[in-house]
Amino acid sequence: MENIKYSVARSLLSIGAVFLRPDEPFTWASGIKSPVYCDNRLTLTSPDVRDIIENAFAQVIKDQYPECDVIMGTSTAGIAHAAIAGHILKMPMGYVRGSAKDHGRVNRIEGRLNKGDKVVVIEDLISTGGSSIEAAQALTDAGAEVLSVVSIFTYGMKSADDNFNAAGYTYTSLTDFDTLIEVAVNEGYIPASSANALKAFRDNPKDDGWRNLL
Repeated sequence: MENIKYSVARSLLSIGAVFLRPDEPFTWASGIKSPVYCDNRLTLTSPDVRDIIENAFAQVIKDQYPECDVIMGTSTAGIAHAAIAGHILKMPMGYVRGSAKDHGRVNRIEGRLNKGDKVVVIEDLISTGGSSIEAAQALTDAGAEVLSVVSIFTYGMKSADDNFNAAGYTYTSLTDFDTLIEVAVNEGYIPASSANALKAFRDNPKDDGWRNLL
């Protein structure tokens, strides 16, 4: 995974899909001051980066989950990635809605899913893991076996590990926060002096003390 991690991190930084701004932190909806902003939807509008991401997804699924029967994207950010990875691998693809439709067949899961199917869930970003776990649980409830959630990027927060462990699911990511910081320092996106502050934010996002380390 090392080559994939660095290649994906470099690609995300190059198009601003992950943007590091420790001196002028972004404000999340929760009020948390964050030195990082992530918008992986930008990967879809950059063909070169999109190729790197989708081929990485395909490689991870092929190598780590060869028994996978169906690829399922999370709604909405994971849908396009699941579709393209499914096309590369010539595999069935569907997606999990945030909630069931209130009309028609009242589906939560779109696409054909048979009981016992082994599924990999594709997500764009994992922070605490809440939405990914919710999608995985919907698939489990429908009779599928969820092999893992695979995302483009993870912050590597302890809360995500705790939440996935408690729910009984696993996850892996194409790249992660620590790799991104390393690449960002090496390629001049941020000064080396910012690295410890960024890692302190990752360890405890609710504590603004990371800003004192800049």
